[in-house]
Amino acid sequence: MKIFAQTLNLKDDPEIIKQYVAYHKSTWPEVLKSLHSVGVIDMKIFLLGRRLFMYMTATDSFNPNVDFPKYLTLHPKCQEWEDLMGTFQEPVEEAKEGEKWAMMDQVFDMEAQMKAL
Repeated sequence: MKIFAQTLNLKDDPEIIKQYVAYHKSTWPEVLKSLHSVGVIDMKIFLLGRRLFMYMTATDSFNPNVDFPKYLTLHPKCQEWEDLMGTFQEPVEEAKEGEKWAMMDQVFDMEAQMKAL
């Protein structure tokens, strides 16, 4: 299993943030099924102010550079969802060129350290 952590910002508007949260309370089934079919096991998104943090687990074979674009082609609703969510989002200043959700580096793993004790 692979673990990914990513971040991005929502636009600085309380109404936009409220709408984004509302959409994610009932994510479209086609999106959920397509993400699962490309190897996403679980995905959680957290919000603080306007900063989003996504924690995702995926299969060992999952490659975000290949499988996220593939997910967008599996059902027309997937691209529609991404386009809609893009109207609420903006990259963080630390994002690389062309990166929407910026990849985060893991700096602590309690489980691994506990095993080493």
